[in-house]
Amino acid sequence: MNVKENKKSIGQLFDRIAGHYDLLNHLLTLNIDKYWRKKTVKQINISANKNTAEEIKLLDVATGTCDLAIEIIKQHNDFNITGIDLSAKMLEIGKMKVQKHGLLNKITLMQQNVENLSFFDNEFAFVTCGFGVRNFNNLDKGLKEMYRVLQPQGQAVILEFAYPKNIFIRFFYNIYFTYILPFAGKIISKDNTAYKYLMKSVKDFPKGEDFLIHMKSCGFENLSYKNLTFGIATIYTGYKH
Repeated sequence: MNVKENKKSIGQLFDRIAGHYDLLNHLLTLNIDKYWRKKTVKQINISANKNTAEEIKLLDVATGTCDLAIEIIKQHNDFNITGIDLSAKMLEIGKMKVQKHGLLNKITLMQQNVENLSFFDNEFAFVTCGFGVRNFNNLDKGLKEMYRVLQPQGQAVILEFAYPKNIFIRFFYNIYFTYILPFAGKIISKDNTAYKYLMKSVKDFPKGEDFLIHMKSCGFENLSYKNLTFGIATIYTGYKH
C-alpha cells in the first residue's frame, strides 16, 4: 500500500468512513481512546498561558468528529476552540456532536489543510492534534504551520498512535492491526482500505525521540513525550519560544 498516495487524498479517504468512524474507533480500541484523550487534555499547561483574555484560543488540528475538542471544553470551559479538518463529512458529524453538547458558542469548525492555514501568526495560545499528524502529506510543513499560528510561549499537544517496543505486546499488536482491524473495518464500513492504511501509516510514522527531532527542526522547544497503554499511543508536547 502506497501511504504517500493515500495521504494526498486523505480527506476523501476519511469521507468514506466518516459515518462509521466513531463506532469503529471506540469499539476497536475498547474505548481506551477516550482515556487517551482525557490524558492528552491533562497535558495542556494552562499556567504557561500568558494571555489575560477571558477566553483562551485553541486550534484543534485534524479535529475529525470533534471528540478531542469536546473533551477539552469539558475540562477547560474558558477555551474557545477552532477545529479544522480536511474531511467535510467528518466535520458534518462533528458539528452535530458539538450542537448536541450545546457547544456551538465554544467550538467553531472549518475545512482547512494544516499545511496552509488561513490564520494569523501568533493567533492561538494552544494547538492540539489527536491522531492526525501521521496523516500530514508533509509532516514538517504541517508542524511549521502549527508553530507559526502559536503565540510566543504557546504550547502544542499532540496525541498519536505509536508502535510498542515490548516484543510480546508487539506480537498481538501486529495481529490486531494487520488482520482484525481491516476485517472489522470492511464488515462495518464496507471499506477496508482506510484501515489497511492505518496500520501502514502507524508503522511508517516517526515515533518517540524521532518525532521530537521533527518538532525541534520546526522550532518547538522544551519537548517531551509520554507513552500510554504499553506504548500503543504517545502524547507529545512542545512550546514556541
